[in-house]
Amino acid sequence: MTASPAPATLTARAQEVAPEIVTDILTLVRQETSSYDLAALAEGLDLLRELAVHRLGHPDHEHRHPGGECGDTLTLTYTGTGSGHVMLVGHYDTVWPTGTLADWEQPEPDGDGRDRLSAPGIFDMKTGLAQGIWALKLARETGTVLPTVTFLFNGDEEIGSLSSRPVIEQAAQNVDVTLVLEPTAQGAVKTGRKGTGIFEVTVTGVEAHAGLAPQDGASAITALSEFVVAAAGVAAPDKGTTINTGLIKGGTATNVVAGLATASIDIRVSSQAEQDRVDAELDAIDVSDPRVRIKVDHAWNRPPMTLNAASVPLLDLAREVAREQGRAELPVAAVGGASDANFVAALGLPVLCGMGAVGDGAHAQGEFIHPDTVPAQTALVAGLLTRLADPLRG
Repeated sequence: MTASPAPATLTARAQEVAPEIVTDILTLVRQETSSYDLAALAEGLDLLRELAVHRLGHPDHEHRHPGGECGDTLTLTYTGTGSGHVMLVGHYDTVWPTGTLADWEQPEPDGDGRDRLSAPGIFDMKTGLAQGIWALKLARETGTVLPTVTFLFNGDEEIGSLSSRPVIEQAAQNVDVTLVLEPTAQGAVKTGRKGTGIFEVTVTGVEAHAGLAPQDGASAITALSEFVVAAAGVAAPDKGTTINTGLIKGGTATNVVAGLATASIDIRVSSQAEQDRVDAELDAIDVSDPRVRIKVDHAWNRPPMTLNAASVPLLDLAREVAREQGRAELPVAAVGGASDANFVAALGLPVLCGMGAVGDGAHAQGEFIHPDTVPAQTALVAGLLTRLADPLRG
């Protein structure tokens, strides 16, 4: 690996330009980008591209992958002077419906007096997008040998990366290292994430008049209730497995024994073994009325993410850079949420997640960042780029 510039250079420069980075963050969050608003997503991606070009110049290669019913995925590649190739991944879609920003309130400072900036998607994860762009800009300013850097911006992560997953997986296999600019876990890098599934359960019963001939009916709602209770019993929190039935609907009228009922179940697992167990035990659930038919659609979205062998040297390097920049430590965390890093880790490729914002409240009213952490986080990614001019060796 190529020697990096003096750590103080990057840290001081990041501190100097912090107001500009924050301005770019606020520019991004003012353009709302709900996962379900294709027009807003298109405008948001155009804005993000404009920001990258403004700060870094025109890319050497770019491609916009159509997302169909999802937001498009954009790749921008800036050719480096070294032989290494790093991908910086971030999603620009948010969970917030268009129009949320109008009534959003700014929070008071923390109890210790630290400022907070709040907006829809500022923590998850538009701060990371801006910091990633600035990281390459600052790394370039050092004049050191740098890797080729590819930015991958996708607009459907919050709904499962349905269209962008194959683009991410292919791109990850063409680079040496992937850094995912998702928010930190209270400053910690994320090396473990749960696998996720959204199972759809369809229960078909027998309709009958609830007053005249209830005995002729087989209630899909009653059967689904039994199934949901049994499914909850499959959870194993001590093993990291959670099961939550978040949506239920069914029936046609109060005086009709329900002939159809459905449920959507969110499942989180920490290992492949738990995924296999959940699959088997949900399929084995029986209900009391044999006339009812139950269909379970096993829709696993992301595999569990663990710190694979290929990622250990990358984590070691990140910790080294952090120490050089004056941090006492760079903690790691395993979290319940999933990200696009899950896909890369499952391929056995080097990846670190949670390289973005420091703050809290993802997906919650009032999500925020600590603006005083923006320089250090930007410098950390910039420092890594200066150390990855050559392919990472384990």
